[in-house]
Amino acid sequence: MRETEEQYGMASMKDVARRAQVSVATVSRYLNGSGYVSDDARNKIKRSVDELNYKPNELARSFYHNQSHIIGIVIPDMEYPFFSKVSKHIEMQLYERGYKTMICNTIGINNREKEYLDLLNRNIVDGLIVGSHSLNEEVYQKVKKPILAIDRDLGEDIPLVSSDHKKGGRLAAELMIHAGCRNVIQFSIYQMVNTPARERHKEFARVCESHGVHVTTVETAWNEFDYDYYQRIARKYLYSGCNYDGIFSVDLSVACCIRVLKEQGKQIPDDVCLVGYDGVEIGEFTEPQLTSIAQDVPAIASACVQGIIARIGGDRDYPKYQMVDVSVQRGQTVR
Repeated sequence: MRETEEQYGMASMKDVARRAQVSVATVSRYLNGSGYVSDDARNKIKRSVDELNYKPNELARSFYHNQSHIIGIVIPDMEYPFFSKVSKHIEMQLYERGYKTMICNTIGINNREKEYLDLLNRNIVDGLIVGSHSLNEEVYQKVKKPILAIDRDLGEDIPLVSSDHKKGGRLAAELMIHAGCRNVIQFSIYQMVNTPARERHKEFARVCESHGVHVTTVETAWNEFDYDYYQRIARKYLYSGCNYDGIFSVDLSVACCIRVLKEQGKQIPDDVCLVGYDGVEIGEFTEPQLTSIAQDVPAIASACVQGIIARIGGDRDYPKYQMVDVSVQRGQTVR
């Protein structure tokens, strides 16, 4: 195994072997934990490594073991609060388990997802945690490598982690019903994407309408997650003249609605009640503070980390679908 440290005047494997008076192959077996090395040779090599302050070439060792200890995280938009928060927690938990992360921000460009799948196929990363929606499910199903999905059903063989969105939709509807709302707008995700998150909007509408609350559902565009987009749709529909006394959407979208409602001179929650979804920090800084259905991001991250490491280790019996609980995060935007 050739060591590039020699080029920089650093101790190499040859230096360790020369000082320990053993072969380079013996040093390689010792460092990689493969093959027989006598106790006497181990002691000599360890002493030489310490004396020379030798640092193994981690990249070379990764190729030797056919593992990089790098996991890719593929998300649509790093600026979107939920994705940035879940990526942060996944990275922290992977680091504690000896893995580094490589984050891909697709922003709706499917070539980026393809590039990361190529890294997986070439063993540059050991596995992928995928939360983006740019590529068709069939592309992922052809890859026989460790993949785990966040909030997206990519097929039978790919594990999925998501929140209990059906419960989240029900909790949001109950807040509106108890507040006495009669005409509610919900800004829903793009319904053509195969994601469990669709269930929150279906359940929200079902529960509201079963209690006589009329729901107008506005479907948002595919792979649009930025503030400017949510601001545009808030202005378009809240200035349209339609009659409404409640709004349900993701936190960032509802934060934009609060701004528009204030421009119109409406009182929150007296005139309009608002319920967000995600439970991210932006809701703490709105005025009034946002009531939201909170996703348990640390628990989602933990399920993702455990799942992808299990897949990398060859555990095919790991649960196909893990559902994480949600809860009401109380603010002052509901009566």
